[in-house]
Amino acid sequence: MGTVLMVVLTAAAAAAVVVAGAVRAGRRAARAEGARLAEEARRRARRSLDAVWTMDGREFERYVADLCRRDGCTDVARTGGAGDLGADVTGRLPDGRRFVVQCKRYARHRTVGSRDLQTFNGTARAEHGADVPVFVASCVFTGPARRFAARHRLCLIDVDLLGFWNGGTPLTSFLDLDISRSGTHRKLHPDHD
Repeated sequence: MGTVLMVVLTAAAAAAVVVAGAVRAGRRAARAEGARLAEEARRRARRSLDAVWTMDGREFERYVADLCRRDGCTDVARTGGAGDLGADVTGRLPDGRRFVVQCKRYARHRTVGSRDLQTFNGTARAEHGADVPVFVASCVFTGPARRFAARHRLCLIDVDLLGFWNGGTPLTSFLDLDISRSGTHRKLHPDHD
């Protein structure tokens, strides 16, 4: 009986070593797959963000509306056009608050200044009943524009944050950022770790 017990214990120990090795190998494979998927997501985001530069204003508005829908927003409508009073996209956040988005599809080298934000601020809440005014631009905002937006609780999504939004970060993640302290030209593209 003692020899049989030793053989069983030895076999059990060997099986445990094999299982432990397989578990470690599985974890390594899972980490490698996770890294591969993250890199692929970054590549897709870069390719998609490059597509922004080929869009016209209406396509950019549709693109922003699609991102809102992806993030669980409801009643999303592209309303931009002549006489839109600053409301290019409207809808409701997942928590029910009404949002209004002003979209600016500008060239990369341009900036959005405080004058555009002042105009939007004057209509977003008063004309459109926005609980959350959001200004999305394909470029960066000037320092004065960021400070104005912080004082008036406007959510700004510049080209850098747009890269993250495009890459899967939900809209709600941007609503409470301290935009007044952000740099105007600091690059935060998802392709940089």
